[in-house]
Amino acid sequence: MSSSSLSGSTDTMEAVIFFINKVVEATQIILEEEEEEEVSSQPRNRNPHIERDRESANQRLIVDYFADEPLYSEAIFRRRFRMSRRLFLRIADDLPAYHPFFTMRHDARGKMGFTTLQKCTVAIRQLAYGMTADSWDEYLKMSERTARECLYKFCKFVVKLYSQKYLRKPVRI
Repeated sequence: MSSSSLSGSTDTMEAVIFFINKVVEATQIILEEEEEEEVSSQPRNRNPHIERDRESANQRLIVDYFADEPLYSEAIFRRRFRMSRRLFLRIADDLPAYHPFFTMRHDARGKMGFTTLQKCTVAIRQLAYGMTADSWDEYLKMSERTARECLYKFCKFVVKLYSQKYLRKPVRI
């Protein structure tokens, strides 16, 4: 094995470990926020339905980042997602096999839901930039509640999927 392939492997491993640690931190914050929320006896008001064009948002995402010749280069992808496209696609391939939430399904109204790429993109970009969940409505046509749910489930399942392999207990000095 050449030294360049060893270096690339080390960089990828470090990126995975960094990413998993960010997911663990985000999961801890989410769990702490959930514990602090008070359960109200008031019935929940439903927000009015907004017709979003999920399909065109998915097409735009594919053209921008995942097409054979994407609009944005690998360097821009790495800067925006804080990981390589290859690592992103590996995670996006593993999650639907682990839990059906990350597959594209019909929603309660019979409309097609979001794709795996959309759900992973919104979660990873929230982790990468610390953006609010409602900021994804314009680009991915995803409501704040759905974006928050994607982040929560993404963190939960990534920790379950990869913690055995990539996380270890801290070494005491």
